[in-house]
Amino acid sequence: MAPEEDVEARVAALQEEVAQLRQAVASHAVVDQAIGVVVAVGRLRPEQGWEVLREVSQRTNTKLREVAEYVVQGAHCRWLPDEIHRALTDVLARVRSASAGR
Repeated sequence: MAPEEDVEARVAALQEEVAQLRQAVASHAVVDQAIGVVVAVGRLRPEQGWEVLREVSQRTNTKLREVAEYVVQGAHCRWLPDEIHRALTDVLARVRSASAGR
C-alpha cells in the first residue's frame, strides 16, 4: 500500500471512530435525561430509573436509546407509543410496589 493510501485509510478509520464516539455521547445524554424523567415521574432513585428503562427496553424489544428518546419526548408532548407506555406503566408500578415493601 502506498504511503498516501495508508494515510487516507487511517484518516477514514479515525473519522468513523469519531462519528461513533459522537453517537455514543449523544445516546448517553438522552439516556441520562430519560433516567431523570423516570426518577421524577416515578419518585424513584436514579439506579431504579436506569433499571426501569432497561426493563422497558427488554420487554418491548426496543433499543435502550430509542426508549430513552421516547421517554424524553413524551415528557414534552405527553405521548408514548402504546407498547412503550404499557411497559413503562407496568415496570414503574412493579418497582414502586417493591420499594414500598422494603
